[in-house]
Amino acid sequence: MAKNNAGYLGVSEPISLSGPTEKDLIQTAEVEKFLADAGLYESQDQAVSREEVLGKLDQTVKAWIKKATRVSGYGEQFVQEANAKIFTFGSYRLGVHGPGADIDTLCVGPRHATRNDYFFRCLHDMLAEMPEVSELHPVPDAHVPVLGFKLCGVSIDLLYANLAHVVIPDDLDLSQDSILHNVDEQAVRSLNGCRVTDQILRLVPNIPSFRTTLRFMRYWGKRRGVYSNVIGFLGGINWAILVARICQLYPNASPSMLISRFFRVFSQWKWPNPVILCHIEEGPLSLPVWDPRRNFRDRGHQMPIITPAYPCMNSSYNVSSSTKYVMIQEFTRGFEICQAIDENRATWDDLFEPYPFFELYRNYLEIGITARNEDDLRNWKGWVESRLRQLVLKFERYTHEMLLAHPHPRDFSDGSRPLHSFYFMGLWRKQTAQPQEAEQFDIRGIVNEFKISVLAYVHRREGMDIEVSHVKRKDIPLFVFPGGVRPPRSSRTAGRNSRAVSRNDVTPDRHVGNPLETESWSDPQSAQDGSGGYQSTSLLPSNLSSRETQNILNGHLNLHTETVEHEHPGRFLESPPAPGDNAVVDVVTQPNSMPSTSSNGGPTNGLGICFNSSQKESEGIRVNNLVSSPPAPVDELVSYQAKPDNKHGPPHGSSLEGCSERILGQTCNLSSHGNNHLKRKAEDELEPLELACPSVRATPASTVQRKPLRYPCTTYIWK
Repeated sequence: MAKNNAGYLGVSEPISLSGPTEKDLIQTAEVEKFLADAGLYESQDQAVSREEVLGKLDQTVKAWIKKATRVSGYGEQFVQEANAKIFTFGSYRLGVHGPGADIDTLCVGPRHATRNDYFFRCLHDMLAEMPEVSELHPVPDAHVPVLGFKLCGVSIDLLYANLAHVVIPDDLDLSQDSILHNVDEQAVRSLNGCRVTDQILRLVPNIPSFRTTLRFMRYWGKRRGVYSNVIGFLGGINWAILVARICQLYPNASPSMLISRFFRVFSQWKWPNPVILCHIEEGPLSLPVWDPRRNFRDRGHQMPIITPAYPCMNSSYNVSSSTKYVMIQEFTRGFEICQAIDENRATWDDLFEPYPFFELYRNYLEIGITARNEDDLRNWKGWVESRLRQLVLKFERYTHEMLLAHPHPRDFSDGSRPLHSFYFMGLWRKQTAQPQEAEQFDIRGIVNEFKISVLAYVHRREGMDIEVSHVKRKDIPLFVFPGGVRPPRSSRTAGRNSRAVSRNDVTPDRHVGNPLETESWSDPQSAQDGSGGYQSTSLLPSNLSSRETQNILNGHLNLHTETVEHEHPGRFLESPPAPGDNAVVDVVTQPNSMPSTSSNGGPTNGLGICFNSSQKESEGIRVNNLVSSPPAPVDELVSYQAKPDNKHGPPHGSSLEGCSERILGQTCNLSSHGNNHLKRKAEDELEPLELACPSVRATPASTVQRKPLRYPCTTYIWK
């Protein structure tokens, strides 16, 4: 463990040093039994088999590097000294992998064994000739180039980095920053997988508790549909960093305590304040690190989760506004259920109920893809899946975040149609303080632009096609449901009716604890439409035939929205409009940045927000400004954002993850009488909840070497 001079791990003091009570130990035993019953631990035979596979892979790369060295023209003596090493990272290295999980591996080779000429050609050909290898799939153009395959039935993701070394020593230490000298960006990203994983293990106070908690949270994220980095949720490294931070804040807590604290902290975290495990160092190599003071792109990150190894990067840059709202809602739900478990009103099974994705929205997008054979479909799926996040971002950008999209993290297959795969997105309109009527979103241009970008795939082959269509909830195909049977409405609402845990609102500004109104799980009808599901954006007039709606997104009709009282189960309420002229924005003129729409009928209003004629003002249509400056935040926690120049640095008393006693008290008092989210039992010990970072003051560019990003950290008591 790498403790700092103050004797603790992390960038701030622990919130609590309390250990587990007898009840906590009992709950931890229940957690471990739950994980075992869920089949999340592999058997001893499976563990031995994985070790044998890694040994065979190590032998293969050593034979490959000798062959590559000989082909490069080196002498026989140098050929015999040539070496390559295999390192593991990800879930396997962290010790949280389960049966059937793939193994993330890194091959490190010498400088003469280049990636394109030797790794993706010579090694690829060697693996292709091995009978034990199947499903060989090279991806040389990826952000992190990878060679995927199965070796003896075990899935392997193999990265590669050729170092500046002439010979790779057997005792190579990847934790040293000097390892990054004279390597390209792709090699840096490949090396960082191992460097980050090892650094996380150094920065947690109790590795067994960390592993149990992380295994629990990974399984929970998959069950609740928020585990997928490529789609825009969180991936394995994101969950590991979040859990590691909770372990730092509660170093003596048991896994059951850490799980509850995880939900409590991150349901109230003031994003985009970053989650960091150690101070961000500039390093000796002038590699770019995450720094919103100087890097414009870093300021737009929604949920920064910073890797602890140099160069420190944001591992969650794929998160969008839509997926962030979904995850905050899920963290809130998790905290409420953990409170109920502590009060013997719920069980761990309640926490893992599958996410009812196909019941929450009125309207969905169905993205169907097809290919000629299995290999083409696998490649095509990988490409389309990587582009779905861009479609979500387009919805947010062109509708000013009024139309949000919730992508399902996995694909579906229809048994009656081989070589087809389907993705789904739920659509909803963000609730505003003053909802407008007859609102329209013409998203044809967005969909067409998305299809064009997907079809521009450089490795696209004949037969690789994509189709995007609108599907209402009642018309969702049966193959997405378990067993191909749509669950009856009564059973779908029974689970929600049986709960008495309060459900908090999530807002764009404060995320949780909306003071305006609350709802109880015991009364789910308050946020449901007449058919029992939550209302969302209505894209089509009710009088359209099924034939007209089938290909609506190919440019035949406009997509309309109806005014609804409750849009999304989280009911994201926008801030009230500012008074005066500052509260209006002209949306008549289509910005040049908006994609053009089809001319096949319907108004060509692009992606603008339109209203009925009664709301028009002469030649312009003016609506409440939905992106105007909001009123002062309720809790006024400091945001991590660029500020004007300040020679004195952060203000005295600001903390990297601290908030004041007065402010936290205000936050708690705003909850309504029936809101359990911020309530604490009288017998609970008072603990500070460190949720904010100091303001980062921008400094003018200079030739002086920049100092590490270190800020004074103080701890305040939450009363």
